Amino acid sequence: MTEVSTPPAPGSRAARLRQPLARHVLEAVAAENGVCIRPLAMRRVDVVTGETEIIPVACGATLASKCPPCAERARKLRMAQCKAGWHLDDEPLPDPDPPGDDAKTLVQLRADLEAVRTDAVTGHDVDQIGEVDDLISQVDTALNDLGVRGKTAPDSRDRPRRTRSTKRRQDAPDLPRLPVDRRTVGRTFTSPAGTVWRPSMFLTLTCDSYGRVTSEGTPVDPVSYDYRRAARDAIHFPKLVDRFWQNMRRAVGWDIQYFACLEPQRRLAPHLHAAMRGTIPRVLLRQVAAATYHQVWWPACDRPVYGVDRLPAWDEETDSYVDPDAHEPLPTWDEALDAIGDDTEPTHVVRFGVQVRADGVTATNRNTGRLIGYLCKYLTKSLDTCHAIATDAQRAHVDRLADALRYEPCSSGCSNWLLYGVQPKNPRAGLVPGRCKGKVHRRETLGFGGRRVLVSRKWSGKSLADHKEDRKTWIREQLAVLGHTDTGDGGQGVAPDRVVWQLLHPGDPATPRREHLLLRAVADRHRWRAQLDAARAARGDPHPVSATDPGMPRAA
Repeated sequence: MTEVSTPPAPGSRAARLRQPLARHVLEAVAAENGVCIRPLAMRRVDVVTGETEIIPVACGATLASKCPPCAERARKLRMAQCKAGWHLDDEPLPDPDPPGDDAKTLVQLRADLEAVRTDAVTGHDVDQIGEVDDLISQVDTALNDLGVRGKTAPDSRDRPRRTRSTKRRQDAPDLPRLPVDRRTVGRTFTSPAGTVWRPSMFLTLTCDSYGRVTSEGTPVDPVSYDYRRAARDAIHFPKLVDRFWQNMRRAVGWDIQYFACLEPQRRLAPHLHAAMRGTIPRVLLRQVAAATYHQVWWPACDRPVYGVDRLPAWDEETDSYVDPDAHEPLPTWDEALDAIGDDTEPTHVVRFGVQVRADGVTATNRNTGRLIGYLCKYLTKSLDTCHAIATDAQRAHVDRLADALRYEPCSSGCSNWLLYGVQPKNPRAGLVPGRCKGKVHRRETLGFGGRRVLVSRKWSGKSLADHKEDRKTWIREQLAVLGHTDTGDGGQGVAPDRVVWQLLHPGDPATPRREHLLLRAVADRHRWRAQLDAARAARGDPHPVSATDPGMPRAA
């Protein structure tokens, strides 16, 4: 017989606790309207009239744990970026303009200055070297003013570099190598009926196996599961992905463009989904994935030399770490790299797993939108929350991986190198192994310290900021039908050059309370939505604007 719970008595503590807090109701209303729940207070100053106004501005968080509306807005913007470049028929970027006569003249002057500097260095004339360097800096600035990108030569002249043999490993298959054409658009196919279509691909890559796992992603035998290799693969996975795209471009002979997102598998290993423009034979994809690897040439870090209870000490006289017993300085980072011989095996080799999946997609395919949503589904979550951790075995699996990542070196400046008897690069006092501040050691990253979204430079011909500006332009065009000029940026139609924005810090007496900023932001969002609905109705579009429409202005 089911027991029926009796409601709490009116006026009791239990009854009061069941009443929602007004602040929580405000945050819920803000989230339903797509308003940032953590707005920043910005002071807008008109430098001509002196008029000031405090405006709530969205925080721009990309994780739902911090701000769900901003994270969802960022995810939809990424989806729009993915859609914009996936099925292009034309090259997204034009060729650079030919250099002008003024630019050529300045480059000739730059070459003459380089010759003068070389003579000054030969004659050990320090004063003349300084004067020529100043002139070279002025010439580079003049070239940039003419619209020339970059510099004719890098500022750093001495570039000591350790080189390793580029000969492929004997255990890796060879790859085809073709001259890479500049085109980024894939080939077309013609059906017997005369229809021309240009397919693209959806690619999935995974890491290798570290041991058998159950259906919930936990190891069958935690003792034999290779957590160290799993941690190292996660740390160096971005380099492996870069190497894969390099090999793929050389294998197919054209500049492949991609939009990729990283997420963890249920076993917590890195997992890459990528939208590729153009189509490639699946046999070649698997061949390139199997032949791609990345070698890590670091000092040996398999067996710790010191323990957490016996660590090297900092010596202020030599500005270095010394052995706690012999008081001898530890090898520096450069000395440890120099000690790696030509016959020494790399510290670690990262490879992909055997699971490679490639699906063909066309612009008119009804699954295109679903695949874009699948590609970006986890962008609002941290990597450790992409999959539900519900059982004790799953929690123990995360704890073991986090413990392996805690003491694994992540870079040349990682404090964990002290455990292996090597001084980190640019050492300083206070370094403690296990307390490195690198992103890969955080539990929420699962060892991946790179970007979650990887977009090639010629994907859509636009940066993410350009896509944001396109949305603002669309809003302005819609509101221009009714003569509205206030687009939510607080500009009130004022020229941008006469407006100065200042961020108000929490300790500033002029900073409003967060609740007041939220109320102002919700009111602004209702006003903007009413204006946009009226503009759409004037254009003959009866559909109202959604509360979380990413096209809405990005103020809070």
